[in-house]
Amino acid sequence: MEEILKKIEQFHGHIGPYVIIGYKMGQISKNILGKDPFSKKAIVWTGNETPLSCIIDGIQLSSGCTLGKGNIIVKNEKIPKVQFITKEGKNLDIILKKDIQNEIETKVNMENISEYSRIIYKKSNHELFEII
Repeated sequence: MEEILKKIEQFHGHIGPYVIIGYKMGQISKNILGKDPFSKKAIVWTGNETPLSCIIDGIQLSSGCTLGKGNIIVKNEKIPKVQFITKEGKNLDIILKKDIQNEIETKVNMENISEYSRIIYKKSNHELFEII
């Protein structure tokens, strides 16, 4: 876990719950749709406003779908959701559960952000997401 968290921190600049959530979303896509980042694209509904947009960095790091490759699109809907679409037309939607988002918004502050991010990292995908 610590090695992955260090990798995330180096890429994103700090550890926060939304970058961890994005990282886990990308991992799910790799497990279900395959590891080749050129075989899929990601549509992210977070918009570009922090902290929700931190999900984008986590997705880029773990899925390989990146702004530079042009296979990630960001929609300004302010929803913690990503849809992965393969070249073959398979879709995978991953949505952060509302209770987890509410927990982050009400409990996370600058004093506990690192500790809380570790708690999020340890949660199962079933606890965090609706996967469709």
